[in-house]
Amino acid sequence: MGLIEILLISVGLAMDAFAVSICAGTNELTKGKRPTFRLSFHFGLFQFLMPVIGWLLGSGIQKYIEAYDHWVVLGLLSFVGIKMIMSGLNKDTDMKKGDLSKGMNLIIVSIATSLDALAIGISFAVLQTSIWYPSLIIGIVTASLSIIGVQLGNKLGTKFGKKMEIFGGIILILIGIRILMEHIAI
Repeated sequence: MGLIEILLISVGLAMDAFAVSICAGTNELTKGKRPTFRLSFHFGLFQFLMPVIGWLLGSGIQKYIEAYDHWVVLGLLSFVGIKMIMSGLNKDTDMKKGDLSKGMNLIIVSIATSLDALAIGISFAVLQTSIWYPSLIIGIVTASLSIIGVQLGNKLGTKFGKKMEIFGGIILILIGIRILMEHIAI
């Protein structure tokens, strides 16, 4: 598999993390270098690790995962999305609960946005393709697009405030629904 194919796969896998990064960037607490680093690092790390895990598990487990992975993604993204919507609707200025760059929220969205990379890793195992180089590229592309996404979200959040947090929560839920619909349509 050539670099161009790996880059195309990487960009495709990174789109959910990019969208979530934009949503996260709308929160006042995700402004600055530390939150941007946390998000991009975790998204890149999880996107790097999931193909490796999928590759190690091999094709034998794919039949067990593919039956419900889209439901798990929908549940995780909806959970975080609903929390963001509730935080955006809350008149209280404490937005810590909606901060996607910390704690359990960060882990949940990192897993949810990287589950499709697990399937890619399984595919690489079936194709008997080495996993380390593609996984590294996938992680770097995801981290880079996540940085851009957070910065874009910061600009939107400054302009539109809590409304963007509500919009971001809705977007997360819609991403989960899109993933579910893609799997149901197959």
